[in-house]
Amino acid sequence: MQTISLYLKLVTWYNKFMSESVLREKAKDFAKNIVFITKEIKSNKKESVLTNQLLRSGTSIGANIHEAQYAQGTADFISKLEIALKECFESEYWLELLFETGYLEETQYKKLNNDCGVIRKMLISSCKTLKEKK
Repeated sequence: MQTISLYLKLVTWYNKFMSESVLREKAKDFAKNIVFITKEIKSNKKESVLTNQLLRSGTSIGANIHEAQYAQGTADFISKLEIALKECFESEYWLELLFETGYLEETQYKKLNNDCGVIRKMLISSCKTLKEKK
């Protein structure tokens, strides 16, 4: 019974947090920007291997945040956010690699990397808070 109560508290906290839409909207905006930039790179520079990796990880962040809303329990809930965090780290790697190999301009790289970093920090904070409430 205590586990169900704790889970409901976490879901209530998460829904309140998500109702503000800050993290979800930032992740969705980031995903859209990743779609646009990968489309541009594929079209103009004919590179697809690295951009496909970035497309997968960059759009997966928001998908996992969204999916966490319907987690099957506390552990699943935290796990979804931690997966989003891992995808965030991976996206930073692909952005760096694309920049260092000349596929991304510095201004594009800095903006996307900064946006990804903001999401990463929010996810770290959310995971830490959830684990403390657990």
